[in-house]
Amino acid sequence: MTNKLTHLNSTGTATMVNVGSKTPTDRLARATGVIKMSVDALTAIKTGDAPKGNVLGTARIAAIMAAKETAKIIPLCHPLPIDFISIDFEFLADGIRVFSNVKITGKTGVEMEAMVAVTVALLTIYDMAKALDKGMIIENVRLLEKRGGKSGDWAKN
Repeated sequence: MTNKLTHLNSTGTATMVNVGSKTPTDRLARATGVIKMSVDALTAIKTGDAPKGNVLGTARIAAIMAAKETAKIIPLCHPLPIDFISIDFEFLADGIRVFSNVKITGKTGVEMEAMVAVTVALLTIYDMAKALDKGMIIENVRLLEKRGGKSGDWAKN
């Protein structure tokens, strides 16, 4: 059996990829996602009047914490010593866009960490604003860019 899936061994059993012999390189991943919501919920978040407090500050901390714990929640991910992570927010007419930027010098990429960070930020915004709008929609979580490693650089067009 020819194995083209890196997380399966020759017998088809799930396995963690051995990165032990790889040379560490600078790596970066950027991701984004959106949460759509009512005008009332968006206004409360913007003005700091959400019932549970500082929504975006809490979402930023949750995202950073989640990125650092990605290997505990995504099977077969390597635990990575993150060098840098930023979480940014952009207000839209009908919601909020979240951006993550994750960097390491390591043997494997940080795409999953970047997407986990965005997803947890979005879920935290939902949790903190659900008293104002239970119908919020989380969508379009995706990788925007990755740099470094054997597969090289990639960016969404």
